[in-house]
Amino acid sequence: MNAAPADQIRLLDLQAIDSRLDQLAHRRRSLPEHAEIEKANADHTALKDLVVAAQAQLGDTTRELTKAEQDVDQVRTRAARNQQRLDSGAVGSPRDLENLQHEIGSLAKRQSDLEDVVLEIMERMESSQTRVTELTARLDHSTVVLKEAEQRRDAAFAEIDAEVEKVKRDRETVAVVIPADLLKLYTRLREQQGGVGAARLYQRRCEGCRVEFSTADLAAIKREPKDEVVRCENCSRILVRTADSGV
Repeated sequence: MNAAPADQIRLLDLQAIDSRLDQLAHRRRSLPEHAEIEKANADHTALKDLVVAAQAQLGDTTRELTKAEQDVDQVRTRAARNQQRLDSGAVGSPRDLENLQHEIGSLAKRQSDLEDVVLEIMERMESSQTRVTELTARLDHSTVVLKEAEQRRDAAFAEIDAEVEKVKRDRETVAVVIPADLLKLYTRLREQQGGVGAARLYQRRCEGCRVEFSTADLAAIKREPKDEVVRCENCSRILVRTADSGV
């Protein structure tokens, strides 16, 4: 393939631009905010699950307390009714009177036991409420952390994308004047060779693969016409000759 030396040199400008675009793409993919957001999302999800579980436990304890308080009220109501019967003198039989007094005593014991249960449940409910409050506060904080990380990422995206647009415009300016067949070859090699399709020959060395040429190889390159598109025998990239190539 033949191409004017000036067009071949323009490949180096295009390569520099494409390398910059690759760097920007890598930077966009590798922002530290990505890891921060991933961790913040995981923390947020875990905390949300803990809040749901704590709220469920609090709900269960609340229902347990309601049931225990109802049991106390039932015993208290029955004891009050029995006490009223006792105080009214309506119970005449000694045996019935003894039974009633025994039941009042049993109800008092039962009421005391149930009130102890109520106190124990209330303590557990207070602990559950405290846990819900603490976890909810941590969840709210994790929401802020996640939002701030996303805002930093989006700001970095905006900065990178703005530069990408500028570099792409620069690329269009350079690429439009490069012959189509040369540009096609460069593009194919760039895809095959890890993003580098053209490299400068500088002081006996290919700057694409860093291989240093022998004197005989340099002499062979020097014999090639200036408009010949030379390829590096080691990496196959387009080898661009410049004033610093020494050939």
